Amino acid sequence: MNREDIIAAADAYLDEHWDDVVADIAKLVEIPSIEDLAAAGPGEPYGPGPAKALAKALEIAESHGFAATNCDGHVGFADLAGETDTQLGIIGHVDVVPAGPGWSFEPFAVTRKDGFLMGRGCLDDKGPSVTALHAAKCLAGMDVPRPYTIRFIFGANEETSMADVVYYREHYADPAFIFTPDADFPVCYGEKGGYDGCITSPAIIDPVILEFDGGGATNAVPGRATALVRGDASKLPPAERLTIADAGDGLIRITAEGVNAHAAWPERGISAIKLIVDYLLENGLCNEQEREFLELDQKLVSYTDGSGVGIASADEYFGPLTVVGGTIHIVEGRLVQTMDSRWPTSITADEITAAMTKLTDAIGGTFENTLLMVPFLVKPDDKEIQVLQDAFQYVTGDTEHKPFTIGGGTYAREFSKGASFGVNMPWIENPDWVGGEHGPDEGVSEELLKTSFRIYVLALYELMQLDL
Repeated sequence: MNREDIIAAADAYLDEHWDDVVADIAKLVEIPSIEDLAAAGPGEPYGPGPAKALAKALEIAESHGFAATNCDGHVGFADLAGETDTQLGIIGHVDVVPAGPGWSFEPFAVTRKDGFLMGRGCLDDKGPSVTALHAAKCLAGMDVPRPYTIRFIFGANEETSMADVVYYREHYADPAFIFTPDADFPVCYGEKGGYDGCITSPAIIDPVILEFDGGGATNAVPGRATALVRGDASKLPPAERLTIADAGDGLIRITAEGVNAHAAWPERGISAIKLIVDYLLENGLCNEQEREFLELDQKLVSYTDGSGVGIASADEYFGPLTVVGGTIHIVEGRLVQTMDSRWPTSITADEITAAMTKLTDAIGGTFENTLLMVPFLVKPDDKEIQVLQDAFQYVTGDTEHKPFTIGGGTYAREFSKGASFGVNMPWIENPDWVGGEHGPDEGVSEELLKTSFRIYVLALYELMQLDL
């Protein structure tokens, strides 16, 4: 069969089975598969929701001819046997983030509206996973050689700690190549390293800053922060994005409204912590110990490329390092600032630690590295990456968009050789009433899923032609 024949077979499958694909997506979306460790138990290591969704995904796979295995609720896999035991892998996840406020649609049900599927997980990652599963089934129904076994891995803990993949790799060998339909097209061949840290001041004697709370997550530019300090509010100047209020008893409440942004794209945000740090320093609202800490903190939160703290670096694949100061609090009389850095291959984790420790040592504070992930890279000219890119281009006719790297992290980085591959096409705008992953009114275009299906069928067919 040639490419034209493969796409014709994929279109015939869509014509006959698209409503079945949507029905399978709906079966998963109706399960609130949110991590709940307090309710974890045997066979439900991440709580009952993820375990139920995993069981349902494996049940769906079995109904389509896959041989399914549930690994005690940690993870599951479903195989379509090939001519050898060498595996070509696909991995998606069935857990989701909480629904959160602001929904116009029922979050845990699929609503079809104007060519979109709406519901938590329709985009991240239940819709894409089911679409890729059906693509594998479609290929299996064709009269084409399949030298490799297709193994579809269903994760149940992607949204939090990815302990599911840790469990899988402790018990099973990696597929020869694996992709995940949990990112953007055309194909992502590398992911920056991840480095989290914690900057802690010495114990503050006779503090001026009584409270300082900002941010909700280490891996995000904080959109809101607030501080309670000693002083006279009537003597302070106004400032953009800040509210300065008399809190009584010689105290001042300072509230900052910034702009949230993911740590992978910090240039899109405005740090609320930075707004307050700058104001406290400019107006002398600190003692000498606090000033030393704030001046260090200012270096961190003011420069998203790491130049303020001496860790700026860039390489040809990933571009520049990024860093954000995600959260700040006072803990047992000490100011504590967290940081998140996405780092390229041109710097090491030890160099980041050394640079940060030198700064904290100078003020009598401490620095701790709290998370470390090394950069993941498959060269863009590797044959597997080229097959994925070619499949995307053939189906879409799009030659403008090229393979890329990201600052975020997907399942691909957890395996010895892999890539993230769709389904998002971020250059296509959705209607205003369609939200993205992790937000209210999450939705995905049915046409986008159908296009992704065609791409996956062709990519799987052509990966089968490679010497893996």
